[in-house]
Amino acid sequence: MRSVIITIAKNREKNKMEKIKIDSGAAFLYPMPMVLVGSVVEGKANFMAVGWVSRVNFKPPLFGIALGPHHTNKGIDENREFSINIPNISLIEQTDYCGLVSGNKTDKSEIFNVFFGDLANAPLIQECPVCISLSLFDTVKLPVNTFYIGEPREVFSEEKYMTDKTLDIKKVNPFTLTMPDNHYWSIGDNLGKAWSIGKSRKKKE
Repeated sequence: MRSVIITIAKNREKNKMEKIKIDSGAAFLYPMPMVLVGSVVEGKANFMAVGWVSRVNFKPPLFGIALGPHHTNKGIDENREFSINIPNISLIEQTDYCGLVSGNKTDKSEIFNVFFGDLANAPLIQECPVCISLSLFDTVKLPVNTFYIGEPREVFSEEKYMTDKTLDIKKVNPFTLTMPDNHYWSIGDNLGKAWSIGKSRKKKE
C-alpha cells in the first residue's frame, strides 16, 4: 500500500512539473469573437471593435460586453440601447480601424452603411452578416471596465449566410481575436457536432 501511495505522489508531482506558470496578464480566452459594438452618441452612429463579448444567459437571451472608458459608452449609458454586429473577414480593415480611433475625435458614422430596426439608438451595419439590436438589461461597474448586459430585440441577417434556415459559420466567415499577442484569426475546420462526440465515451461507462 505504501508503494502505491508513493507512486501516486510521484505521478502527481511529475504531472505538476509539466505545467508552467505564465503571466496572469495572459489570462484570456482563446480565441475571442470579434464584433463591432454600435451606439448613438450625440446624434451620430458610432462603432468600436470589441473582443470581450459573450452570450451570458439562456432565458431571456442576454449578451455581455466589457468596455473600458470609451466614447461608445456615452451612447449606451444615455440611450440604454446598443448593437452587436458580426463582421466577416472582408471587413477586417474597417473593424481594426474602429478599434484604433475614438469617436470622440473621429466621425465613424460613414464608415459603413448604417440602418436601424425598431431601436432608434442601436445602429446596425448593412455590410455585417449578422446584426443584433439590444436594449440595456443591466450595467456592472468593474474596477476599470464596465460590463454592459443587453437583451436582443432584433436579429438581422441574409439568406446567403444561412443553411437550412440556420446561420452557417462558414458563410458568415467571421474572424476572432487572441490576446495579449493581438492577432486576428479566421475560422478553421468543422470538428464535429457538439454534445454528441462524447457519447461514444459515455457508452463505455
